[in-house]
Amino acid sequence: MTLVLDVLILATVLASTVLGGLRWLRVSQREHYLPGRATRILRLWLSLSPIDLALAVTAAVLALVAVVPVLDVLAVPAAVLVALLPRGLGIHGRTSRLAWTARLRRLALGWAVLVLLLLVVLVLLVGPGATALVALTVPFTVDLAALVLGMVEKRLSAPFVARAQQRLARVRPTVVAITGSYGKTSTKGYVAHLLAMSRGVVASPASFNNRLGLSRAVNDGLVEGTEVFVAEMGTYGPGEIRELCGLFPPDIAVITTIGEAHLERMGSRETILAAKSEITERAGTVVLPIDEEGLRALAETCGAQGKRVVTCSVRTAENEAREADVVVDLVAHEAVVVQGGTTHTVHLGEGIAHGVNLAVALGVALALDVEVSALESRLAALPRAAHRAEVQDTGTGLMVIDDTYNANPVGAHAALAEAAALAESRGGRLVLVTPGMVELGHVQHRRNADLGADAAARGAHVVVVGRTNRAALVEGIHSGGGSLDVVDRREQAVAVATQVVGSEGVILYENDLPDHYP
Repeated sequence: MTLVLDVLILATVLASTVLGGLRWLRVSQREHYLPGRATRILRLWLSLSPIDLALAVTAAVLALVAVVPVLDVLAVPAAVLVALLPRGLGIHGRTSRLAWTARLRRLALGWAVLVLLLLVVLVLLVGPGATALVALTVPFTVDLAALVLGMVEKRLSAPFVARAQQRLARVRPTVVAITGSYGKTSTKGYVAHLLAMSRGVVASPASFNNRLGLSRAVNDGLVEGTEVFVAEMGTYGPGEIRELCGLFPPDIAVITTIGEAHLERMGSRETILAAKSEITERAGTVVLPIDEEGLRALAETCGAQGKRVVTCSVRTAENEAREADVVVDLVAHEAVVVQGGTTHTVHLGEGIAHGVNLAVALGVALALDVEVSALESRLAALPRAAHRAEVQDTGTGLMVIDDTYNANPVGAHAALAEAAALAESRGGRLVLVTPGMVELGHVQHRRNADLGADAAARGAHVVVVGRTNRAALVEGIHSGGGSLDVVDRREQAVAVATQVVGSEGVILYENDLPDHYP
C-alpha cells in the first residue's frame, strides 16, 4: 500500500510540475528570459484574484504538511491545486504561444535538470510527500534556471557578437545610438528618414535594441558603403547601455526623454536617468532635449567634458521652448535650427504629436552637417512606426488608431488627444480600448486612473480589457463621469467597441498586453 501511495504522489507531483513548467516557461519567454519575471507575474495574478490567492495558500499549507510522513498523502491535493493555478493563465496561450526556440529548449533542459535534482534530494532525505514543494515552486525554479542559463547564453552568443563587432569595425559607419524612456523607435525612424537623402543609412530593425538584437542588425544589415548606423539601445537597469556602447561605440549619442517606463524595474527616475545617461560616456557628440531638468543638467555636464552638445527644445500650447540649437514649434508647425551661425526655419507637416522625437532627429542631422534647408521635403512625409499611433482607414467610415505597442503615460495621453481631435473633426464617437499601462511601479495605479479620467473628460467611451489595471481605470473613468464597458479579452473588446462606436467614429487601441497578464 505504501508503494502504491508513493507512486501516486510522485506521479501527481511530476504531472503538476510539468504542466507548471510549460506555463511558466512561456511566461519567461514572453518576459525576455529575465530572472524574477515569472515570480513577478505570479504575484500579479494572485494579487488580483482573492480566490486564486486563497487556493494558493491552501496548496502551500498542504504541501508543507505533506512533509510529515504520515500525512504525505496531502501532497496529492496540493499538486492538483498548483496545476490549476492561476486560473486563466494558459499553458499554450491565446495570443502569445510557447515557441520552442533553441534558447527555450536550453532553458527547459536546464530547468528540468534542476527539478529532477530537487525531486531526488527530497525523496531521499524527507520522503515522497515533500516533493509537492517542487510543484509549488515552479515559477521560482524557472527564474533560477533563467538566471543560470542567462550566463550560459552570453557565452554561447559571444562569437555572434564578436562577428558583429568585426563587421562594424570593417565598415566603419558613423554610429548614432538612441535611447530614452520612450520614443526610441519613432526617433530612429525619423533619423533614418531624414538622413536617407544624403547618406547611406542602416537602422536596427523593429525594437532590436539589446546585445543580440544589435548584433543581428549589424550582421544581417550592415553592408560596405554604409555611412551611418542608427542603433536603438534599450535597458532594464544600470550597466546595460554601458555594455552596449562598449560593443557598438557611438559617435553620436541621443536621449529622447526620461520618463516612468520601467519604473517598476529601476525604482526611481534618478536611476532611470543614470542608466540612460550611460549612452553619452563614449560619444564625442550628444543630442539632448533640454526641456527636462535632468537632461538639461546632463547637457551641461557633457559640455564641460569637452563633448559637442546639440540642444533641442519643443514649444507646445502649454509650454514655451528654451533657447536651443533645434526648436520644434508645434503651435506654429515649424522647426527653427541654428546651423553655422545661420538660423533656418523649416515648415512641418500636420499631426506631429511628439515634438521631442522630431527635435532630436533634427539634432542628429545637424550634428552630421546635413543642410537643414534641404530637409523640408522630408519633413512633409515623416514615417510612423508600426503600432505607434498608426491611423488606419477601414474603408467603412470607421477610423482606427493603433497605439498598441508599449504604452506610456505621455504617449497614451498624446494618442488620446489625437484620437479625440480626429473624432471631433469627423463628428463621430470616440471609443478607447485599453488594458492600461504596466511596469510603472508605485505610480501605475495613479497613471492609469489619470488616463481613465482624461478619456472621460474627452467624451470617450472606454472599453477596459483584463484585470491588470481594471480598478485604476474604472476609478478614473467614474471620477470624470465617463461611460465604460469591462471585458476580459481583447477579442471581446473589439466586438464591443465596434458595436458602440457607430458610423464615422474613431476607435483608439491603446496598448495590448500579452495574455500572460491577467
